[in-house]
Amino acid sequence: MGVDLLNVRGLAGLDQHAPVVMLNLMRFRERSLDGDGSGWDAYLRYSALTVPMIKARGGTLLWTGDAKTVALGREAGNTWDYLALVYYPTVAAFIDMMTSADYESRCDPHRTNGCAEHVIIVTREAYSKFKIM
Repeated sequence: MGVDLLNVRGLAGLDQHAPVVMLNLMRFRERSLDGDGSGWDAYLRYSALTVPMIKARGGTLLWTGDAKTVALGREAGNTWDYLALVYYPTVAAFIDMMTSADYESRCDPHRTNGCAEHVIIVTREAYSKFKIM
């Protein structure tokens, strides 16, 4: 598995058949580690490969946008460049994508090259209560 920080134990404790929305927080490198443009450029390559994989598993990109500023809380360590909300029909679909050989070999290198830091937080309540679509 190429995604060394994937919290397998935490994800295993969730209902594998429940829908989830993943909050992605990204901080980009100034230059891509592979030397091919900026961190943003590498992330665009990552997205172009990953979005079809998400859709193939029944998921969808709900929203993306630039992070502007911390509105509440400590700013130090909490500044991000970009945010994304991604819906998956099940936790198992997310795990299947993240642990697939295709993701590991084709997608994750671009994510690693582009992101100095990438945190994904699992949420279900907002989706089920507010029916975001």
